Order: sequence, then structure tokens, then C-alpha cells
Amino acid sequence: MTDRLKATMVIDREFQISAVDPRIYGSFIEHLGRAVYGGIYEPDHPLADERGFRTDVMELVKQLNVPIIRYPGGNFVSGYNWEDGVGPVDKRPRRLELAWRSIETNQVGTNEFVEWAKSVNSEVMMAVNLGTRGIDAARNLVEYCNHPGGTYWSDLRISHGYRKPHRIKIWCLGNEMDGPWQIGHKTAEEYGRLAVETARAMKMVDPEIELVSCGSSGSSMPTFPEWEAVTLEHTYDEVDYISLHSYYGNRNNDTPSFLAKSLDMDQYIRTVIATCDYIKAKKRSKKTLYLSFDEWNVWYHSNEADKNIEPWLVAPPLLEDVYNFEDALLVGCMLITLLKHADRVKIACLAQLVNVIAPIMTENGGKAWKQTIYYPFLHASTYGRGTVLNPVVSSPKYDCAEFTDVPYLESVAVYNEEREELTIFAVNRHLAEPLLLQCDARSFENYRVIEHIILEHEDLKAVNTAEEERVKPHHNGNAEMREGMVTASLPKASWNVIRLKRKKP
Repeated sequence: MTDRLKATMVIDREFQISAVDPRIYGSFIEHLGRAVYGGIYEPDHPLADERGFRTDVMELVKQLNVPIIRYPGGNFVSGYNWEDGVGPVDKRPRRLELAWRSIETNQVGTNEFVEWAKSVNSEVMMAVNLGTRGIDAARNLVEYCNHPGGTYWSDLRISHGYRKPHRIKIWCLGNEMDGPWQIGHKTAEEYGRLAVETARAMKMVDPEIELVSCGSSGSSMPTFPEWEAVTLEHTYDEVDYISLHSYYGNRNNDTPSFLAKSLDMDQYIRTVIATCDYIKAKKRSKKTLYLSFDEWNVWYHSNEADKNIEPWLVAPPLLEDVYNFEDALLVGCMLITLLKHADRVKIACLAQLVNVIAPIMTENGGKAWKQTIYYPFLHASTYGRGTVLNPVVSSPKYDCAEFTDVPYLESVAVYNEEREELTIFAVNRHLAEPLLLQCDARSFENYRVIEHIILEHEDLKAVNTAEEERVKPHHNGNAEMREGMVTASLPKASWNVIRLKRKKP
């Protein structure tokens, strides 16, 4: 291996950050664009099941092994009456959906989505409306979903054909309530008071649920992180998580800066953790608050096209970013960043899952296919289960327009003790040169490299379509392990998955 650039890494099985909560590989489906109608649900599609759900989409979702899916929004939830989406489908109202200026038919609602989630082996993370509604609607929805029976709302669920309660565990207390674009936008004090009283009422109905308090809708908000500090003064004792949202784009076609944006994500996480721990100290609390990074992705390709969408259509093609190869590299870096904070980030949702800024795209009446970002998420979800190790990394660095001291190597390791496997995830950010990785893994005696997966492409702007999958991984990496040292050449601008397994005696 003659790579001119070299990075070193030390991995020890005793240097542990935390066990990975599988919910870090969650996703999100909102009643927005073609995420639901034309995405997961299309009764007239030749591959639809008896309920109207597309089986081809279900298979692609199942491959991703998504343990939890946030629903029904998003901005949508701040104007949503959940009662519109239950009961006989032919009696459900059509509504003006104000957040995305569309028509909501309510053909799919709570029960249908819970059924669909089960069919893709996932749980539901339910959001309640704290924009136009509040305590009463939220407690009634918990009763409808989770109470066994013998009360008005639980018996109504039973009359709708769902005898067993859904037992939804995770609930979001509204969505992005700090944002002026949000229906029912609130100050931090207003939200904190409403959220804590709603939380108390919801937990009176079902003490077993866990709650997510609204954090800032992005680290660039002028009220960040004061919003977290003020709202947590109210909600800290009643909630289990606080939310984070972040999207990145390459609007200036500055790829070195774009691939470094996971550093911004890392700083965002650190700031929220510091704020949570400040409130913990201030309250003399023994409880540690965890993070729910329940919206994250690349999002910018569709911004201009969305301005031309005619309002008040049913399922218009909104937010349909067509992802390219460099987007997949940043998604890989963001996944690594989430894993590095596995001690505090317990839930994360790639936003979203189908058609709307999504790894899966569909044609109405036609094919479903994998976007470029599908693959790093698939690899992390498949092989990133176990315990995150804290690597000691030394990498050459670069400066760019937006960041300084950006390491060419972005990497983390996950040890699965039960399966006796070690997985190294690594991105080489260098756009012109391969990177020689030398990794000291001597604490993993008798391990060997069983696979080196690489996602690479000569064209950073290459995309996948229904007709052609231009960006897909190959298994021709050259990683090897000798005398406890793993060496691998990481191609220029590449996502790498190096898998090691203990040799059988």
C-alpha cells in the first residue's frame, strides 16, 4: 500500500463509550408530499397488499431494519386533529393542511400506520399537537392508543377494530415549537408550561410512556440554546429526552465544507448535552436527560422546485431531493457522529423514509428504488449494533471555507460481543487522494477481516434512478489484519465498512 496520506487509529475493547440503543437507527414519516400517499400507501399499485400498502416499499424498509418511526409529523402535527384519522375511512374528512399547503384526505391515520409499522418490524414514535391543541387532545390520544378498554376512548378504538391497545411507548410533545413557521408557535416559557402540564396528564393516563420535549429546530436558531435552558426548567422532571433537528446542504457547491458539516452536528450535540447538564445541576437532579435527534439528513436539492408546487393538491411531490454520491458521504459522517455520542443520543430519526428527503424513492404506479444515502444507513443499521468504542485517531487535516482542522478520516468502531464482531466505519473526506488507515486492534486477539465494503464513485454528483443504480457498494476493499494491526486503503471520497470476526478455534 503506497498511499501518501496516512491516518492511525487505536481501538481497545475496554475503551467503551456506550451500548448502541437500536433506536438510533430510527426514521420518520410525515403526512407531507408523497411520504404516505404514493409512498407507503398506494391502493391502486400492482404491488399493494389488501390494506393498500406497497409491498415493494415495505421490503426496502425492512432491509434497513428501522426499529422506530416518528409519526405523523413534523410541521403537519401542529395543525392535526388526530380524530380525523380514525374510524370508518369513508367518513373521514378532507382537510386543508396548512403547514405544507396540501389537502389531507385522512385515508391513513393512527391505526393504519401502527399496522404498517408492525409489518416492517418497527415501533411508532407518536407526536401530539401542541400548536392548535393541547392537554385534552393529547391525553385522549394516549387513552385511545394505550388503554386496554372500558373507557370512552379505548372503547372507541375497540369499536374501530383494534381490540388490543397499541402500547405506543415514545411520545413527542409537539414539533419545532420555537419556529415562527410553526402553527401555534410559542415562546420558550409558553411552550415549557404547556409541555409540562401535557406531560403530566399523559403520564396519568399511562405512566409507562416516555416523553420527548421539543428542543430547538436547529443550532442556527437565534434562541438556541436558551430555548433548551428555559423549556427544561419546566419539563426536566417529566420528560426523558429532548429533541434536536439538523439538515445540511451544499448550496455553494463547496464539497470540502459540505463534507465537514458533521463537525457542526457534533458541536450541536455537545452544546445540548451541556445545557441539559446545566439544568440537571441547577435542579440538583440525579436524572440524566437523553437526546432524541429525531430529524437529521441532507436537504436542499428540492428547495427551488418546491416553490413552484401548486397549493392544495393531494400528495404533491414536495421535498423530493434526488441524492447524489457526496450526500451519501455526509450521511455516513453524520451516522458516525451519532454513534460517537451513543452515551447520550438514544433515539435518532433519519428524516424522512420514503420520497420526502428519503433513502427510498417511488414512482406512482411504478418502481421503488434505493437512493445513494440508503447504503450508509443500511450498513450502520446492520453492522453498528453493540458497543461503541472510543478510538484514538490521528489524521491529517484540511481547512476550507467554513471549517478549519477538518480530519480527512472520520471514523468510529462498534464491538458486538455476542456475535464476536468488530466493525470499523470510516469516511475518507479527501477528494483526490486515497488514505492509508493503520489501526491498532491488538486487544482483539484472533480476529480477522471478513469484509471490506466500499461506497465510491468518480462523479460526486452521481445519482440513482428507477432505471439505473449508479451508486452502490462493492466488496473489493483490501483491508487486512496482521499481528493485531488492521491496514486498509480508503479510496478518495469513500465510505468504508471494515468488518472483523473472531476466528473459531
